[in-house]
Amino acid sequence: MARQAGIFPLEGTIGNVNFYRSIDGYLVRRKGGASADKIQKDPTFERTRENMSEFGRASTAARLLRSSLRPLIQHAADCRMVSRLHQRMLSAIRADTVSPRGQRNATDGDMRLLKGFTFNMAVKPDAILFIPYAISFTRSSGVIMASFEPFIAAATIAAPPCTTYFRISLAASAVDFDNGGFHVATTESAYYRWAHETVAAFNLSIALPAASGHPVFCVLLLEFVQEANGTKRPLPNGCFNAASIVDVFTV
Repeated sequence: MARQAGIFPLEGTIGNVNFYRSIDGYLVRRKGGASADKIQKDPTFERTRENMSEFGRASTAARLLRSSLRPLIQHAADCRMVSRLHQRMLSAIRADTVSPRGQRNATDGDMRLLKGFTFNMAVKPDAILFIPYAISFTRSSGVIMASFEPFIAAATIAAPPCTTYFRISLAASAVDFDNGGFHVATTESAYYRWAHETVAAFNLSIALPAASGHPVFCVLLLEFVQEANGTKRPLPNGCFNAASIVDVFTV
C-alpha cells in the first residue's frame, strides 16, 4: 500500500486513485474491481457473495461480543482490537461443520477458538501474569468462579513503573448470537499492594442465568494503579492493563 507524502495529505477519490486516512497514516490505492451490481448478480461471483455473507455475520457477532464485555475491555484495548477480534470470530464461524458455505454462523461455529484472545496486544496477560489460578463454570447454576492461589505480587506480576497497587477483575458473558442478546456479570478484587509480600488465596465469583443454552465467555482484567497522597489513580490511558478471554464454555 502506497503512503502519501507532503504537507497536504489528501482524502477522497481523484480519477481511479483513492486517497484515505487509516491508523497507519495517509495512504493511497488504485480504485478498481467489479461493480457492486456485478458482484451481487454474476454467477462467477458466487464464492465472493458467500465470503461476504460470512464476513458480515462475523462482524455482527464480534460486535455483540464486544458490547457484552465492554465493562472490562474498555480499560484494556488496543487500536486494532476490533479488527483482530473480527478475524478471530471469522475463523470460529468458518469452523461451523453443520451449515453450508455462505451460511456458516456463530451459533454453529467453534467459539472455543476465541479462548486466549488478547484485547491489548501491547500487554499480553501470559507475559506479565504468573499467578496460579483456575476458572470453573457450573452451567446448571450459572456460577463462574476464578480461584487464585497465594502469591507474592512482585514475583508473579510484571508491573509497569510507578505501580503501587493492582487489582484483578472477572467478567463472563452468555451470548445469544441468534437473537442478538447477552447476559453479563462482572466483579473485581480488592486492591492489592504490588510488593514482596504474600497475597492470600482469594476467589472471584459471579453468576449468569442458570442453565443458559448459550456459549459463555470469561475474561480476566489486570489493572495497575498508582497511589499518591492517599488517592489511587489508574496509570495513563489503561495502556498498561491486560485483558484476555481466559475460557470459553460451549453447550
